[in-house]
Amino acid sequence: MKKNVYLIVAVFGVILAFVIGMYAYQNKQTQERTDTANKNAAALVKFHSPSIGTSDAKVTIVEFFDPACEACRAFYPVVKSIMAENQGKVRLVLRYAAFHGGSDVVVKILEAAKLQGLYWQALDAVYQSQPVWAEHGNPQIQRVWDYLQPIGLDIERAKRDMENPGIAAVLQQDTADVMSLKVQKTPTFFVNGKPWEVISPDGLRALVLEAIKASYP
Repeated sequence: MKKNVYLIVAVFGVILAFVIGMYAYQNKQTQERTDTANKNAAALVKFHSPSIGTSDAKVTIVEFFDPACEACRAFYPVVKSIMAENQGKVRLVLRYAAFHGGSDVVVKILEAAKLQGLYWQALDAVYQSQPVWAEHGNPQIQRVWDYLQPIGLDIERAKRDMENPGIAAVLQQDTADVMSLKVQKTPTFFVNGKPWEVISPDGLRALVLEAIKASYP
């Protein structure tokens, strides 16, 4: 009987040590991400970054995303609903983290659409068609165009604009900021400069609401 008790205590001790170790590790990782964000705060928002919401909003969400990322696609309607529910209080800034094969081309397409005033419509179309064109390992980028024509995009002009050196510079800058901020996966969110570990849509919503409450007492 005593041996069984000792065994149970020993197993419990191992589990407890593991939990404590994981908690300490996660706290350390969170602190490191926060320190990196604070040190490189200027890398969060650039003048070229697509944004929506009032410029004087006291809460800013910065999202580093990859147009081929399934999780980014899943979070997109969540972010849109957060924006709609908190109009005037929240600004959304999008940054690129083109980790998947072919994503850099889609980024250039989005930037070309921005030159025609159709950025957000193009982003909607890109996410809607993601299951069609974003097969990992074998992306079918050309199929994106089929979904952009209905939004009124001048396809031929967009294909020319994609090669604009200014668009290449946008992608280069965002890539450099991804590295300086140590963004390693998408989506990665920063709320008023605070990095957030993607866990759930509810977690993001709670963090934004917390920032709103602090900013609008």
